[in-house]
Amino acid sequence: MDVSIIIVNYRSWKSLRVCLDSISKIVAQKLTFEVIIVDNFSDDGEFEIFKNKYQNFIFIKNEANTGFSNGCNLGAKNAKGNYMLFLNADTTISLETVNTLHETYKTHTEIGILSCLQIDKKNRFFNQKKLFPSFIRLFGIARFFYRKLFSEKLNKKFNTKDDLFYPDWVTGTSIFISRDWFEKVNGWNEDYWLYFEDVDICKRISQKKGKIAVTRNATIFHEHGGASRINFKTECITKTEVIISNHVYISNHFNGFNRNISHSFLIIGILTEKIILSFLSLFLFLI
Repeated sequence: MDVSIIIVNYRSWKSLRVCLDSISKIVAQKLTFEVIIVDNFSDDGEFEIFKNKYQNFIFIKNEANTGFSNGCNLGAKNAKGNYMLFLNADTTISLETVNTLHETYKTHTEIGILSCLQIDKKNRFFNQKKLFPSFIRLFGIARFFYRKLFSEKLNKKFNTKDDLFYPDWVTGTSIFISRDWFEKVNGWNEDYWLYFEDVDICKRISQKKGKIAVTRNATIFHEHGGASRINFKTECITKTEVIISNHVYISNHFNGFNRNISHSFLIIGILTEKIILSFLSLFLFLI
């Protein structure tokens, strides 16, 4: 088996249907692939319906909603491919994209993780010029001034005129990785329930001298939030997980005084932001 496409789902059936329909249209002649859907205990009666409809795909029911990383690792454990493409449920993909990812990865042996361009329903491309978090880049305002101050250096780093460019990390929306690299870093880090697990795996691959790359020759459609913002309750949970995962990443990758001060500044910054927004809502009658 060449490629195992692995998708983790939690009650995002509407988006998943569109995604699986796009994969169903792929008829590969030079490439063998399988599709594995791990359902993180949606427990809403839809699992069996989808399993019966898409009988050419492999469906795995997780016993609990144990997070994105755990779902990905469960899918990888059951995968047969030499390469794995981890794909969000709220995406659509074509044969050309799968072929490009596969061929590019095999050609460029320095790459540990490969991704592609992402476009939304308004034909806007997502920003993929990602930098690893650091003490001075924990907050949006700090990142803004950092990019302004080092704009020339960053423009050189993210030269998007080439077929490939090399950010520090890529989102888990589309991650193409060989089985060798996946096993070398022991897969996805299950310290993270949701968010920052993609930053973490890219960081660990970079520490082992593997490159993180994006190809401009392939594009997927991504309905941002189609899986994580299916309702108000889920959106609240996922936004809370962003905060939690920030702290987990700091604990895993920051050292000494830098770790302690980063935890403190993150707590103060988030509390300040939420207090201000809550105060304003009293006057603006916002929910």
